[in-house]
Amino acid sequence: MNTIRFQKMDGTAVEIKKSEITTSLSGEIIEPDTDNYNEARSLWNGMINKYPSLIIRVKDDQDVIKAVNFARIHGILLAVKSGGHNIAGKALVDGGLVIDFHFMKTVKVNEQQKTVKVGPGATLADVDIATQEHGLLVPTGINSTTGIAGLTLGGGFGWTTRKFGLTIDSLRSAKLIIATGELLEVNATQHPDLFWAICGGGGNFGVVTEFEFNLHQAGPEVLAGMVVHPFNDMKNVMEKYQVAIDNAPEELSCWVVMRKAPPLPFLPEQWHGQEVLVLAMCYVGNIDEGQKVTQELRQIGQPIVDVVGPMPFVDWQSAFDPLLTEGARNYWKSLDLTQINAETTTEIEKAIQTLPSDECEIFVAHVGGAITNVAAHETPWLNRDAHFTMNVHTRWRSPEDDKTCRNWARKLHTNLTPHSMGSIYVNFIPEGDENSIGEAYGSNYARLKSIKQQFDPSNLFRTNQNIAP
Repeated sequence: MNTIRFQKMDGTAVEIKKSEITTSLSGEIIEPDTDNYNEARSLWNGMINKYPSLIIRVKDDQDVIKAVNFARIHGILLAVKSGGHNIAGKALVDGGLVIDFHFMKTVKVNEQQKTVKVGPGATLADVDIATQEHGLLVPTGINSTTGIAGLTLGGGFGWTTRKFGLTIDSLRSAKLIIATGELLEVNATQHPDLFWAICGGGGNFGVVTEFEFNLHQAGPEVLAGMVVHPFNDMKNVMEKYQVAIDNAPEELSCWVVMRKAPPLPFLPEQWHGQEVLVLAMCYVGNIDEGQKVTQELRQIGQPIVDVVGPMPFVDWQSAFDPLLTEGARNYWKSLDLTQINAETTTEIEKAIQTLPSDECEIFVAHVGGAITNVAAHETPWLNRDAHFTMNVHTRWRSPEDDKTCRNWARKLHTNLTPHSMGSIYVNFIPEGDENSIGEAYGSNYARLKSIKQQFDPSNLFRTNQNIAP
């Protein structure tokens, strides 16, 4: 066909000559009848099933500029796909145009300056492998298949956050293509409002074609691993965990995972499928010192197994990948807590006793340390206090279980909300919860809306956790 039918931002549809967009592009053009269309439109969350009219796998800035200009001129729906890992499936749009960064994955380390330039299609694994060759890292997330772009634009936290801050706290600059099609270099001195906005404000302000980060000395070996407890000792473990982690140095992060035990090779077989509590920890510093520092956590209760030891950081970064593979159906509900108190543990206990599938889990991330060195107004990320972020991660396989699984997550979230801080992490907002976007930004929301109005008044960049102008 010589034309493509697109959905427009105003709700109507339009037929446009294919040559208007495909001519002079260096990237790959993927249409619904292209052999790899279904592969190109696949996302990490198997619940999301969208059918774009055109996917452009861009190869350079010029491809992106042409795609942005085309979408703006014709008023058509536009989405941007980097890792495709967003829980709400914002990387695609039905009937619209998708800019896909499949080919833009370059990672260039400057060892002398301790900086790295990263293409928006890179995953955390791509970044870790390149930087850890030099014993350097960017503080990122916990699943190596996550895209660096979405993680960074939403804030980004993980195993090294307590020591080195959020991912955005290491962002030096970015190349940003705004709604007019103009390519800008944004940093603390050039277009500082835009730079501030992309440090947690998502993809609302343009399309990033390159990130530049400061690097930190750590690895390539860290002390990391898991201590697995029977879930029936949860209240005792959580009480002692909170005391231990409150006194822990910034080099140590310890998160809690509660779920049915998968068939991990180091777990005795009789525990497979049984409810367990896992203390997952990582110490970024001297290994011998880490052995001493982790003792208080590792001596809690009567664990089933302790597999904490020295390992390559890149291995720890991918340790949870097998439990988070693409294609399953996923739904999240999250909230921030100042502490895990008795009322909280009672609600968690009820939820774990009624898990709707073997892959559902509750994880509790302890964040603080270096993030508290940045004031709440200095980036869009609102909650700079030391706190716990809880994610109720519902994961299952059959569409028939959609209602049961989502209701399980929503019930626990409702029961815990009275004990929460009122803040949430924008990257954890699921499909259908877009009305909670203001909770992610609080007092920073008005400034974000003002910057959005200035740089994208027509809301071209709307297929995201949208900040309306």
